[in-house]
Amino acid sequence: MPKDQHKICHSETFESIYKTYAKDLRRFIFFKTQDIDKAEDILQETFIKLWDNCEKVNYDKVKSYLYTVASNTFLNSVKHENVIKKHQQGLIHKTTNESPEFIMLEKEFMDKLDRTINGLPDKQREVFLLNRIEKKKYKDIAQQLNISIKAVEKRMHLALVVIREEIGNI
Repeated sequence: MPKDQHKICHSETFESIYKTYAKDLRRFIFFKTQDIDKAEDILQETFIKLWDNCEKVNYDKVKSYLYTVASNTFLNSVKHENVIKKHQQGLIHKTTNESPEFIMLEKEFMDKLDRTINGLPDKQREVFLLNRIEKKKYKDIAQQLNISIKAVEKRMHLALVVIREEIGNI
């Protein structure tokens, strides 16, 4: 064959490459996707990329180029689908029947509660979090901190007093 015929950018050469590899490449992609429509889309994208890069692709390596591009396009489509699924799941979890005002007030309340809890003295905050967040009993907290149950009760009482003053009765 003349040297010009090995140039992929010539329409006859490109068509010959398509006829040679398209059928097997479609099967390869279908094996990965299990969806004939996706396989067709990826096949078309693969040949479009070949045409766009025809000057850069070596004629002798066109088969490996096609399979590499097809595999990468398939992997990119899977990643894209996963991003879409995560986004849709996020939207499902974020939908609520509450009014925007309620949501804003709830957020402000939670921010104020966090600031108040973080502002408690260390010993009071520790007892409060162990009891209210980790659901531990006073007896377990006393054993864990190596203090008396009365000390736990006192720290909890003082923490609740501060929280009620800052936020109100929860």
